[in-house]
Amino acid sequence: MSYLVRKAKIQLLFVSILIKKRVHSDAINKSKKTQYSIIIITSIAFAMYHHHHHQQLYVPSATPNHHHPPPMPHHTNLLEVTVVGCHKLKDTEWIARQDPYVCVEYGSSRNRTRVCTDGGKNPTFQEKFVYTMIEGLKELNIMVWNSNTLSRDDFIGSGKVHLAKVLTQGYDDSSWPLQTKHGRHGGEVRLIMHYSGANANSYVTPQVMSMYSAPPPSSSMLYPPATGGPYSMPSAYPPQPAPYPPQPYAPGHSVYPPQPYGSHFSHGSPYPGGYTLYRDTIPTKDD
Repeated sequence: MSYLVRKAKIQLLFVSILIKKRVHSDAINKSKKTQYSIIIITSIAFAMYHHHHHQQLYVPSATPNHHHPPPMPHHTNLLEVTVVGCHKLKDTEWIARQDPYVCVEYGSSRNRTRVCTDGGKNPTFQEKFVYTMIEGLKELNIMVWNSNTLSRDDFIGSGKVHLAKVLTQGYDDSSWPLQTKHGRHGGEVRLIMHYSGANANSYVTPQVMSMYSAPPPSSSMLYPPATGGPYSMPSAYPPQPAPYPPQPYAPGHSVYPPQPYGSHFSHGSPYPGGYTLYRDTIPTKDD
């Protein structure tokens, strides 16, 4: 209770004492009694006002708690594992069909699916488990058992599931091999995994940018074919037609000597500045 409220109570007690002493006193005349009565009534009203006003305003507040609770962890590091089913499991029953179930282990967390009654070699489960990712632990342990009623369950096989792909791409739908206790193939288990904390930009398919719009010419195309030999090797491809009809030859005005028939250079090149696109890449015999 605040200081002003306690003070108001003390004033009320003091006024009540004055009333008892002054009102019942015969030595005080009537006028003085009237004055005392006015003073007493005023003091009572003042005390009651302060008592009511400060009781509403000065309410002691609780001590502020500066120890905030730790923030709830974000659900970006959760791994969802859905056990779809198994394929071609080792059969541990001689007469009846086996009843398999799958155990999933990640760190200290262990879960198991329901028993697929009469599932045989290809049981189906479709059960999902959620795990909190542990830094540095990037594999799951899988074990498949056959449920028995009157005896111990039979071990079918176990395997390890690597999480590198799902941690990078956020999704993985794969079948994982199982091994028996003798190290032989015991079947496969199919898992669908989702990881919401994967970085989408961490897996980028590399793109190769080509610097040429056409393959570069071979070294044999840098030189014109020799014409002094007795014969030349015929081209394996028919000659390409020129995009424009050849201009008539004017003696004395050509910069280059006339080319022999069957030259590998094309006429009317579309490239400016003396750059010529060579079409044929098969060298002649003299090259």
